Amino acid sequence: MVAKKKNIKYRAYWFALEIIKLIDTLPNQKAYWSLGDQLLRSATSIGANIIEATGSLSKKEFIRFYSIGLKSANETKFWLSLIRDSHKGDDKTAGSLLIEADELSKMIGASILTMRGKRMKKIENLK
Repeated sequence: MVAKKKNIKYRAYWFALEIIKLIDTLPNQKAYWSLGDQLLRSATSIGANIIEATGSLSKKEFIRFYSIGLKSANETKFWLSLIRDSHKGDDKTAGSLLIEADELSKMIGASILTMRGKRMKKIENLK
């Protein structure tokens, strides 16, 4: 399980599945249809862009797909926050998914910095 916790592709896939489950619990009301639709699009885009990056032909293209994935993760945090704060049901699940979205954002962001070579420069500046 430890390897799975660090595997960003696995976590993004698991996350998308959990988002689908959350959306199925939302009230059958117009506002939640829109929130659920936006959340589904942004949350599934995270993993889709990470997978797309693996087929990249250049480092620049790889970074571009990861950057799109990062934007999707940040957007997902917005929709999850709205659902958590307005949902009439299980805001505990939305809250835990919000934590996971934040962790995915950090993992993707760290990967981008590493690919750009900036992470090592930051560490060297701290010494």
